Amino acid sequence: MIQVTEATATAGALKRLSDEGVSVWLDDLSRGRIESGNLAELIETKHVVGVTTNPSIFQAAIGSGEGYEEQLTDLATRGVTVDEAVRMMTTADVRAAADVLRPVYDATGGRDGRVSIEVDPRLAHDTRATIAEAKQLAWLVDRPNVMIKIPATKAGLPAITEVIGLGISVNVTLIFSLERYREVMDAYLAGLEKAAKKGLDLSTIHSVASFFVSRVDSEIDKRLTVLGTDRALALKGRAALANARLAYEAYEDVFAGERWNSLGGARANKQRPLWASTGVKDPAYKDTLYVDDLVAPGTVNTMPEATLNATADHGGITGDTVTGGYAQARADLAAVEALGISYDEVVQQLEDEGVAKFEVAWQDLLDAVTKSLNSKGVDAE
Repeated sequence: MIQVTEATATAGALKRLSDEGVSVWLDDLSRGRIESGNLAELIETKHVVGVTTNPSIFQAAIGSGEGYEEQLTDLATRGVTVDEAVRMMTTADVRAAADVLRPVYDATGGRDGRVSIEVDPRLAHDTRATIAEAKQLAWLVDRPNVMIKIPATKAGLPAITEVIGLGISVNVTLIFSLERYREVMDAYLAGLEKAAKKGLDLSTIHSVASFFVSRVDSEIDKRLTVLGTDRALALKGRAALANARLAYEAYEDVFAGERWNSLGGARANKQRPLWASTGVKDPAYKDTLYVDDLVAPGTVNTMPEATLNATADHGGITGDTVTGGYAQARADLAAVEALGISYDEVVQQLEDEGVAKFEVAWQDLLDAVTKSLNSKGVDAE
């Protein structure tokens, strides 16, 4: 067992996590974090090798106005629409973060050093508009280490295939169900096949599949609490880990199959599972639960800063905590189903809520920017 001294404790658990094959990404971004040097510091001291954003993160960052005043004034002077203003600010932040992470991207051959930016969440059920938005975002950011986030809705699946087929790297987000996850992997492979037919270099195309964790426990635990029996209460805090572990089993299955082998032979990259929503919602659970218990090679864990710091401080990284647990994971989900809690109903509800939450956050961001533009004497359309 590795002995961690007080001097090395800050990064010890995060280094062990990295050594186990888990890429540590930060689930947060703001202009202040970039300009203050904080992001560079996290890369240097906390083993951070990527950044993810979402509408809620941008709403919190830009909605505060801090660091954006000069650009808001310029945008107001130009008389741009609020939608254009938001895109100019968000892509500027992602471009700057991508530059900070460029050395990591170069050192890892494009595997890490990534920054993700999401398509407008209002387009989640519109395939053609999602494709157009993804192309536009890739053009606006104009960095090889950007990933475009596309939600794993039914409409998002063909968009994933098309965008990957264009050679654009994709972070597929809002995955909750095992069935949908397999559809996401299929969409990725189909995209690689399209890219190969066009003669594109498959080694330059990367993707992660963001499988959401804590929200599964939040919803299922709530239902278990309502049941209130000893049997039900004993299952609390187990469904999310079980779901994620079975997702990793599916990943191993798909990326060991014949379809993948031909693509892998053409230097294609596996679509790595990314554990998202890893901040613990229930204070009764250890705050590093969804880090310590989801260690597996070839994965990404994107953490809010509180979880990153908690892991650095007292994370319990003991090796692979996923691949030996498939039978127990199936048993745990089966036990939940046996109590009358429908897995299919829960994961569909979570997908619907996830899209809706991002739509609300995006609208809040638009409203805040509209107010800022108008305060500078220009009407935002």
